[in-house]
Amino acid sequence: MNCVETVGPRLPVALPGNARFAIVAPAGPARLDADKACQWFERRGYQCRIYPGVLQADGYLAGSDEQRLQDLHAAFRAPDIDAILCMRGGYGSMRLLDRLDFDLVRRHPKPLVGYSDVTALHTAFNRHAGLITFHGAMLNADLLGAKLEPTESSLFEQLGGQLGEGDDIVHPPAYPLTCVVPGRAQGRLVGGNLSLLGATLGTLAEVDTQGGILFIEDVNEPLYRVDRLLTQLRLAGKLEGVRGVLVGDFAGITVAAMAPLLKGIFGPLGVPVLAGWRSGHCDPNLCLPLGARVSLDSAQHRLVLEQALFEC
Repeated sequence: MNCVETVGPRLPVALPGNARFAIVAPAGPARLDADKACQWFERRGYQCRIYPGVLQADGYLAGSDEQRLQDLHAAFRAPDIDAILCMRGGYGSMRLLDRLDFDLVRRHPKPLVGYSDVTALHTAFNRHAGLITFHGAMLNADLLGAKLEPTESSLFEQLGGQLGEGDDIVHPPAYPLTCVVPGRAQGRLVGGNLSLLGATLGTLAEVDTQGGILFIEDVNEPLYRVDRLLTQLRLAGKLEGVRGVLVGDFAGITVAAMAPLLKGIFGPLGVPVLAGWRSGHCDPNLCLPLGARVSLDSAQHRLVLEQALFEC
């Protein structure tokens, strides 16, 4: 792992071999066999602590707003927690935004892992705490659901500090990528679930796309609604500073079907667009470091990390 001098908040050292994961549920509820979850981590040489909200349900939420917020803050505060893994998506993360303690996160920076509804936390922590977060596998559907490799290995490779400046974030060759618009660009990797990027416009979790490589993914959205969401970002001025676009999985929509829309939206901007990246509501579901500097070469199908992710 290459180390670099940094300014402002940073992630701590890479996960130790006996790292302890906090399991939190900032969004929707899910049934969890706690013993099975702990055994899953133990088999990999890790430990886990399941926070109370994970085992609760308040309608479509995993526990009350107060409980879910308390769990998240407690996980960042706890000195023996090395990383924070979200249980599932659904809905609920947005309800916590105006009460997040960004000073706490800056004082105790830790890797936060999740996707889908967790996008609201990614964009908020990226913007207001300077935190690199990880758009990656969650416990319920992905890890305990035994999704295909490299779902698990891509997560632990990044959290374990095995990728540094100049390393490729490798996409498995079994899943072809498509260069929609050729070109090369560098910038911070930002974004996440497209619906959440639209929903958080005008909030403190509004995505900062200026000078960024925009990553998008979604599920259960027909093509016309993807068009509407991208148009919303365009009209909000969120595409003006984008330097490149990485398109993840859009369940139910093929890259071929999306390509004309992507060309129409991003082609006039003259930025590279690479589509088909297996991240999101898909199997496998690869990990991406949001907030980290990367370079994108869409013609060569390459995404390269341009900074260290962890302190030495």
